[in-house]
Amino acid sequence: MPSLERDGATLWWDRRGDPSKPDLVLASGLGGTHGWWTPQFEEWGKHFHLLIFDQRGTGHSSRVPVASVWQMAEDLSAVLDAAGVERPLYLGHSTGGAIGVALALRRPGVFRRMVVYASTTHGDAYRRKLLGLRRMLMDRAGMDAYARYTTLLLHPPYFINANAERLDADEQAAAAALGEPEVQGSRLQAILDFDPRAELPGLDVPMLVVCTDDDILTPRYFSEELAALVPGARVHFEPRGGHALSRTEPARFGEIVLPFLKE
Repeated sequence: MPSLERDGATLWWDRRGDPSKPDLVLASGLGGTHGWWTPQFEEWGKHFHLLIFDQRGTGHSSRVPVASVWQMAEDLSAVLDAAGVERPLYLGHSTGGAIGVALALRRPGVFRRMVVYASTTHGDAYRRKLLGLRRMLMDRAGMDAYARYTTLLLHPPYFINANAERLDADEQAAAAALGEPEVQGSRLQAILDFDPRAELPGLDVPMLVVCTDDDILTPRYFSEELAALVPGARVHFEPRGGHALSRTEPARFGEIVLPFLKE
């Protein structure tokens, strides 16, 4: 498996799909691992050469604390260089959306176009209360409790009721893929501290912002603000699907995102 060393961490990455097709980077959210995109691998690999990676602190990468979203953006920049990828398409979920925005601000022209899905613009009082509770659960009840609560935050009730056994297995895998509480806590703090709002009007990249109306982890007002601040950004709000639209409604997610990526 390809990897590189940067800033005190081993960073894992890999390629999937058709090498003759356009490059598409898939960046996951706070969980940080490439497995988030499993529902997309087979079908999307027919249309793109996918670049996947595990973020610092998770998965196959080093389970070390994170300093900031800006640090993770520099990690991604190093992965792009190691993979020989220039001006790819970009799709980032939640924290992955923030990583893409940070890199696009620091390295103008790095992406041809980008989709920011279920992400935020800053850590407000609502997010600090919500992520603070996640940190408290992790510290006092352990990673299993953290993973179970995460299921409630990611998925709407209709999906949990229809997929209870599958989600039980996903929780176990997610708990195993996370770093120790100190490491995951640093990831929580990094996204809360990230606030690029003053720089967003200078961002020059075609962008599609996607969110659902029933997302309780990154409510739609963040996507409304992001789309308003980035010049020319488009926005799409889907009625349901929760914070995990690409997994709860993968076919519908493709209908929303693929036409933009293929333009």
